Amino acid sequence: MLKILITRFKQGCRTIPFPRGKAPVLPVRYRGRPIIAGQSSNADLGKITFIPDSDINYSNDYRMAVSRRADLIPGGSEYAMAHVLKIEISKIFGRSLKLRQVSAGGCNACEADINVLNTPVFDLSRFGIQFVASPRHADGIVVTGPITRNMRTALIKTYEAMPDPKIVIAVGSCAISGGIFAGSPESSEGLDTIIPVDLYIPGCPPHPLTTLDGLLRLMGRLK
Repeated sequence: MLKILITRFKQGCRTIPFPRGKAPVLPVRYRGRPIIAGQSSNADLGKITFIPDSDINYSNDYRMAVSRRADLIPGGSEYAMAHVLKIEISKIFGRSLKLRQVSAGGCNACEADINVLNTPVFDLSRFGIQFVASPRHADGIVVTGPITRNMRTALIKTYEAMPDPKIVIAVGSCAISGGIFAGSPESSEGLDTIIPVDLYIPGCPPHPLTTLDGLLRLMGRLK
């Protein structure tokens, strides 16, 4: 035990200083907010699966979460990032937020990058944000996956089990638009066709910093 403690002490603090201090340094190959040119300028970022495309380049900007579905179709205008909840709700959730994660048929990529937020590197709990086991203990739900037909009822029951006021967060292209499964009778065309959504976090999957940035903006902890 003593050796473990000494080793841990030598390692120092592993948590990134985000959002304070210098901007996070991301890998060169990281694909951030898409830069869309030509005929694709009105492309829907909620449908992009981050695969190579001749009309799409990727910036190193991880800030992609938005509050309105329409903002994911920028059309060349300034990108409108997520904003704080209504004042009366933000007073409740501003310093503490309990979330229930619902995997509605996802491939586990979005789920894996959400789980990373609980590691020492990101330390989600330092912001007062925690994942809970029961929707009855939650302030909101984080939904991933295309919401398959078999998961639709479970999702709705989870949403209804949460006390009011409650928030809904769609993470990943599948949850936002159906992703590569859009048009299939076995999946939805987006979470907001089933229940109201307060935060959209695009990506395939979104980087943990993209999700964390969106959550903090939603809570009014980051502007």
